[in-house]
Amino acid sequence: MTEAEEIKEKQQPPASSNGFPMEASCSEDAFDHTYQEKQGPKPPRIVVWRNVILMTLLHIGAMYGVLLIRTAALATLLWSVLCFLISALGVTAGAHRLWSHRSYKATLPLRIFLAVANSMSFQNDIYEWARDHRVHHKYSETDADPHNAVRGFFFAHIGWLLVRKHPDVIEKGRKLELHDLLADKVVMFQRKHYKLSVLLMCFFVPMFVPWYFWGESLWVAYFVPALLRYTLVLNATWLVNSAAHMWGNRPYDQSINPRENKFVTFSAIGEGFHNYHHTFPFDYATSEFGCKLNLTTCFIDFMCFLGLAKDRKRVSHEMVLARAQRTGDGSYRSG
Repeated sequence: MTEAEEIKEKQQPPASSNGFPMEASCSEDAFDHTYQEKQGPKPPRIVVWRNVILMTLLHIGAMYGVLLIRTAALATLLWSVLCFLISALGVTAGAHRLWSHRSYKATLPLRIFLAVANSMSFQNDIYEWARDHRVHHKYSETDADPHNAVRGFFFAHIGWLLVRKHPDVIEKGRKLELHDLLADKVVMFQRKHYKLSVLLMCFFVPMFVPWYFWGESLWVAYFVPALLRYTLVLNATWLVNSAAHMWGNRPYDQSINPRENKFVTFSAIGEGFHNYHHTFPFDYATSEFGCKLNLTTCFIDFMCFLGLAKDRKRVSHEMVLARAQRTGDGSYRSG
């Protein structure tokens, strides 16, 4: 197959949940084969020391939170798990699958819930998260990729947040078509009130609930369900950018770095089927296996059952099989 035919297949329309093709919803997440990195020396890395200090203090606080787990009430630990799941869904089902890839449609109540959950995750507002993620897909593993894994595990995991963005990341982000995000009142409301929503949802609510309802100490309530939970969600998300771009098999496309990584699948509630996701970014399930090891897909399916979501985009089994046979690394197993 020629390169032109390869590009055409990667940009072909996705399918609805019944497997039939439908109009593509987001061309901004299709890899841009025309991009060429600039020749010559790379721009110098400029360290953002404020971020270095804050991230260091955050992880020290999280490690202290680990020591406090044995002193926390069972209800506090269960609440911490619930907060982890809610904030993770704000990223996976919200910023990622709904707003970045438009792989399904959500009603206003669900969009509000996902925006609130996204604020609990504190990973930049939805608009900025989705913009950077579309740039990541369009220019994956190049200078224009915000967390280019070619620059190493540390950079892809957390280092990209500790230095100034590469000029190409900024340039390409400004050129993206983002009218859908600008037209979404929920996204814009969250962006306008983001700092307040983060203080409330990421720190105050996780701390206040166990203190007020079952008498947990404020000290434990702050360090366990607030700080430790927040740090775990951050690292679970970062592992998708780092580990899932380095370790695992590539059953769908061996020409790209993203891999299928079971540990990341578990920790990021379904986001570790990464070779599949970068091959078929418009698929709402980010996997051909439905709800298997994929809590986010289960959540979206349940929202559809309740009538709060619809129009899930799906890749047909025939298309997946054909692609795996043609470009996979030979490790493909269906089911």
